[in-house]
Amino acid sequence: MKKIIYYIAMSVMCLLPFSCSLEEETRTEVEKKNYMNNAEEAKDVLLGVYRTNTLDAMYGYYLSILFNLGTDISQVEGSGNENFRIIPTNSFPTTQSEVQQTWAALYTGIYRANDFLERISNKIGSYTTTDKKLATLYIAEARALRGMFYFELVRRFGNVVLMTSTQMSNQNPATYVQSAPEKVYEYIEDDLLYACDILPYATDDQYRESNDYRFSKGAALGLLTKVYATWAGYPVKDESKWEAAAKTARILVESGKHGLLKDYEQLWKNTCNGTWDPTESLIEISFYSPTVSGNSDPVGRIGKWNGVKTTAIAGVRGSCAANVKVVHTFVLDWREDVSDIRRDLSIANYQYTDTKKSLWVAGASDTDESAAEKDADPTKAQKNKQNYTPAKWDIQKYVTTNSFINNDKSNVNWYFLRYADVLLLYAEALNEWKHGPDAEAYNAINAVRRRGYGNPSNTSACDLPQGLDETSFREAVRKERSYELSFEGHRRQDLIRWGIYYKTVQATAKELGYWWEGTGSPNYSVATYTEEGKHELFPIPQRDMDLCIQFNQNPKW
Repeated sequence: MKKIIYYIAMSVMCLLPFSCSLEEETRTEVEKKNYMNNAEEAKDVLLGVYRTNTLDAMYGYYLSILFNLGTDISQVEGSGNENFRIIPTNSFPTTQSEVQQTWAALYTGIYRANDFLERISNKIGSYTTTDKKLATLYIAEARALRGMFYFELVRRFGNVVLMTSTQMSNQNPATYVQSAPEKVYEYIEDDLLYACDILPYATDDQYRESNDYRFSKGAALGLLTKVYATWAGYPVKDESKWEAAAKTARILVESGKHGLLKDYEQLWKNTCNGTWDPTESLIEISFYSPTVSGNSDPVGRIGKWNGVKTTAIAGVRGSCAANVKVVHTFVLDWREDVSDIRRDLSIANYQYTDTKKSLWVAGASDTDESAAEKDADPTKAQKNKQNYTPAKWDIQKYVTTNSFINNDKSNVNWYFLRYADVLLLYAEALNEWKHGPDAEAYNAINAVRRRGYGNPSNTSACDLPQGLDETSFREAVRKERSYELSFEGHRRQDLIRWGIYYKTVQATAKELGYWWEGTGSPNYSVATYTEEGKHELFPIPQRDMDLCIQFNQNPKW
């Protein structure tokens, strides 16, 4: 096992200091040929591919939190663009290290998946019958992971290189050429269709000893639905993919193998305590760490960066910086819907100071009652209200099984894809494909809304009104996605694929200005730096632009 860990760790290193991010270490080839002699060894290496997702440059920090800020619902704390704020405010250059690290990490994941697939293809002929069945599932998992890595690359960076084999990593950087996004999407589609065909639903799995946090048929179908919906939107705009998205989601929905948890809050109890429940969790990044050292263990920043502001208590808990802030116009909009229980489970108007939980607006002379009145009045304590944070990863409230006394890292998991997301994509795809909602579209969105309202016996209070046209239903779905999936890393990419990112950022700045009545102005620096036609994509990292001379940079970078 130590050799396997060594192999995985070494595979992320570059051959020479001047090599580009697409190249990989080759001097470990002698070591690697001794692995994967049976399904058990193959599984260990496959789990190394999965572990790529726990890197800070992946879902430990950047792809889960940092890269998704600067929207109409969330922003970074503070009013400037210095230090870590440079990315959430869209004021970073092409040389930004975090962008380079994520680009490299995604290609590391792709290399690992390719390497696994090539090696298991050479080894599988010598496996026992049982091991061959397992290996077939592992191949499907690796292809699904590769599809996921490419999906992040193409939707965030646009024109990227298709690395279809490990041998391509030996090429001179000057020979690399970018593929059109359509070609990348076709490659992703092929990988995910294969995974859909081969993998069982999580509840039907009779071969893998454990499928916790691993790809299943439901996960592959859900991810493919999301891929099609993104493919149909900006910038590729292949609207024929709406039909494919709807039909793919329908397979998952009609299978009955997944569903919504009855209690919305249970989602956050589960993910904060490493409780795997595949009912609604389709793709979840696990940060469970048996030693909780925070060093080499797969820990992330979930709940620390994007949780509730919390001070440290020696020997009891670490602090939570809570650098993700809720844009207050989002709070005002949601408060108009008093029956939606998700609001107070998603937005924290409170903080933890020492042993006390208090509202952000509470002053030294406030009683609980007077603080609550100030909190409810939009015109009072406006500056304090800009400190509201996401509440879904409230470590102090939810974590009970694996307390992690650390100021920076946590064991809290990250939902990449939930069944609720697929239901809303299903409703959206049906509406876009058929140019108006049908009964299936209403059923999908209303299922999410009913759970959000606490599953009331009288559903008329939460169901969408009948008779909505295409435009009205589209707006309803978009609003519902902001509520159900708030702060879960979807909003920025949603606004981009809808082609309204820049427009939404500027409109939010105006709405904040209308709300603000105090001196100065509300903090919303992202509107200052965001450019239309530029910040819908990240730049190709400058280091790779310099080495890969056939590359074209993304517009306006």
